[in-house]
Amino acid sequence: MKHIGNLQYNEGSKHRKKRIGRGEGSGYGGTSTRGHKGQKSRKSYKHPRGFEGGQMPLLRRIPKFGFNNRNRKEYQIVNVGQLQKLHEDGKIQQSIGLDELIAAGVIKNKNLPLKILGEGELTVALNITADKFSETAKQKIETAGGTIRLNG
Repeated sequence: MKHIGNLQYNEGSKHRKKRIGRGEGSGYGGTSTRGHKGQKSRKSYKHPRGFEGGQMPLLRRIPKFGFNNRNRKEYQIVNVGQLQKLHEDGKIQQSIGLDELIAAGVIKNKNLPLKILGEGELTVALNITADKFSETAKQKIETAGGTIRLNG
């Protein structure tokens, strides 16, 4: 039952937000919800990213070492000794590429480039396709009778 004491606006009829700083009658005059004095009460207050109220920010407190090269290229590395062992175990055949190595479980990421390094011995003639080869890997593959093909 509606009495004059418990009348309410219809749902959605009032959609304006309270206007701040429009006099004492609005209920949000005076300090306009900003409190008294201080940096944050001013109209043009903007703090820099990482600002901790004047305390030395975390980013400046922790020590920094070394150099991080943004242009560094990350390679997935496989040694020729690993290729020899995989061939002996029957996991790979004569021609080897990124897909064969992923299937054998040697590397995991299809998107990173592959580099063959020369650690270990190679006695089997393999046809290897990769993004990069070290000089020793090239020598060992070619002396074993294999061929090298670069991607791209």
